[in-house]
Amino acid sequence: MSATTALRILCLHGYRQNAVSFREKTGALRKLLKNRVELVYITAPLEVPSQVDSGQAPGPGSAVCAEAPCGWWFSDGGQRSFDAGQVCEASDGLEASVDVVRAAVREQGPFDGLLGFSQGAALVAMLLALQEGGQEPEFRFRFAVLISGFRSACVQHARFYSAPIATPTLHVFGEVDAVIPIHMSRDLLAVFTEPAALTHSGGHFVPAASAHKPDYLNFIQRFQKHT
Repeated sequence: MSATTALRILCLHGYRQNAVSFREKTGALRKLLKNRVELVYITAPLEVPSQVDSGQAPGPGSAVCAEAPCGWWFSDGGQRSFDAGQVCEASDGLEASVDVVRAAVREQGPFDGLLGFSQGAALVAMLLALQEGGQEPEFRFRFAVLISGFRSACVQHARFYSAPIATPTLHVFGEVDAVIPIHMSRDLLAVFTEPAALTHSGGHFVPAASAHKPDYLNFIQRFQKHT
């Protein structure tokens, strides 16, 4: 009888989170998918100031992000702040975040897939676009799970949505998500050619009730390895 090898998934947290807090917030998901996946968490390189009028915050790569609230990019570089709905010409910090993911792949990979929440899910879409565009040859992600994802409103990021993304994806939406309204997540879904969707009745969180298990399993079992 063949055995199933756990899928290794790189996890990208939401804005104002870090690897430790996101691991805690996905405890129920880890239990739901026990023995089927190994979730590996990394922290974004940009510290989020506690107040928008605070002094100069540490830059990319600061060790303080190990425990502080962090982000993958700022929509307002001057204020070091982020708003998913903010239209901006250019973002600040995205290149440093791609560097962090690249380092994780080199040092902790290989990974079968990606899982992102909120701003992390938006970054997942960008990483897949880079992968399929041949710009990141070390990226070999076979699938992704995007929870409360959205298209970045920064003009500089429009290039990530210029071509359909073929990597299989599962998109998870909250019907009463007040942070990333469901229409924003559905707008991102349209970028992908092979998307699956899981809609839950809650808000801005990672759903992991027993009722959601079939949706997750039906998606990830397509990529399970057997030995």
